[in-house]
Amino acid sequence: MLMTLMLISKAMMIGIAVSHCFSSETCDEESDDDDEDDTEALMAELDQIKKERVEERLRKEKQQQMEELNAKEEELLKGNPLLNNTPTSFSVKRRWDDDVVFKNQARGEMKAPKRFINDTIRNDFHRKFLHRYMK
Repeated sequence: MLMTLMLISKAMMIGIAVSHCFSSETCDEESDDDDEDDTEALMAELDQIKKERVEERLRKEKQQQMEELNAKEEELLKGNPLLNNTPTSFSVKRRWDDDVVFKNQARGEMKAPKRFINDTIRNDFHRKFLHRYMK
């Protein structure tokens, strides 16, 4: 009885029409046949739903295994620097001092050409030294 009630409630959920007959003996015979037919239909539907769920679960497991395999393979390829197949960019690399604030300040100043004098007291280095330290 409990099984019949469960099947009837499942039948109502999936949309199979369940007819109840409240008359006497003829209705009992018809309802027994109908109940058996309904039970068989419900059992077939239940088996089909179980098969679909099993197939869906297997498909999801297979897809998850494929994703894990692809992720592991990609991690292995990226982990090895010798096999690093990243696309190389052919752009010009920036210098380390490109972003400094005081760049090319001495460009406009003209340097005085160095003169060579063979006398150690009159040469340019000695004059700079005296000017710097002997003021």
